[in-house]
Amino acid sequence: MNEKESLILQLIKANPFISQIEIAEKTQLSRSAVAGYISSLTKEGKLLGRAYVLPKRKDIVSIGGSNIDRKIQTLSNLQLGTSNPAESSQSCGGVARNIAENLGRLGCDVALMTIVGEDHEGEWLLEYTKSFVDISPSQVSPNAATGTYTAILDDEGEMAVALADMAIYDSIDTDFIEKRWGYIASSAMVVMDTNFPGKVLKQVISRCDEENIPLCITPVSSPKVKKLPPDLQGVTWLIANKDEAETLSEIKIKDEGDFFKAAEKIMDKGVEKVVITRGDKGLIYYTKKGEAGVVLPPKVSVEDVTGAGDSLVAGIMFAHLKGLNTEDACKIGVACSILTLQSHETVNPTLSHIRLQETFKKYF
Repeated sequence: MNEKESLILQLIKANPFISQIEIAEKTQLSRSAVAGYISSLTKEGKLLGRAYVLPKRKDIVSIGGSNIDRKIQTLSNLQLGTSNPAESSQSCGGVARNIAENLGRLGCDVALMTIVGEDHEGEWLLEYTKSFVDISPSQVSPNAATGTYTAILDDEGEMAVALADMAIYDSIDTDFIEKRWGYIASSAMVVMDTNFPGKVLKQVISRCDEENIPLCITPVSSPKVKKLPPDLQGVTWLIANKDEAETLSEIKIKDEGDFFKAAEKIMDKGVEKVVITRGDKGLIYYTKKGEAGVVLPPKVSVEDVTGAGDSLVAGIMFAHLKGLNTEDACKIGVACSILTLQSHETVNPTLSHIRLQETFKKYF
């Protein structure tokens, strides 16, 4: 931002209703020059739209999926090829949305940038989510159905298979992000899943790199991690499970050493900090600063594994914002996931920063 842009921004902050003629008089610029500077400030995300609305500072903007989670759990051993007695439930879901709600419940100021259909499901999703999150950057589409995710769980709560109808996200283009860049530019941290098209992921990564905005990528699945560009310069955190890490690193992970080899390979792409989860064996972390380690989870009773990965990411981001080191951030993440594992909901409705602190102290 040059000197003239800085002066214009100061005038608008002092009086958001100031006209271009008044700005021209105060800066001794022509009106057309003022219009050009304002256009530039808008593209940079310093202003939102034509009304000189200044973007409100957020802790985190979460970009990506927001959909209906449907869980069907068998009442006895799951048998393929036949009918299984089961119980079903429905809740709000989507990786980016889940992370945003977790962070909102922890007291963070969060905005959600997603898309839902103009249907009952989309209306319900946004109505519920806005209690914890600023949904103003989100879009309602009249031309597509809200995304759905259906998880089939066995009688012990472990996922047997999951089905995802996410066609709505294919409609997102770079213009969607460009129009909402003010929210990203005014955030302390960006979290993005891999639901949106590859060109959109690349756009966010490159611009966050250019503007020094910390960015966390959390892949949704092994197939969707392939959408990420080869160059991940600008990604501060990448948090993936074993399958996603194998796909991204092109390394078959067979033992603990392979986890670190895969993490190193991912860092070679430009990522600063890599976390790879290992299910009930916890996680490993590896950073460009040479930090490396394993966080083992305590033994806890598991009600449901759905959403545990999203709460882990939320916990790590919460700790990152608080300035904790990588190891402690990962421990906070594990503590947050424990609270989700002990709930039947995708996001534990009792989650708070106090409960998170209590859980962290109890197990770590």
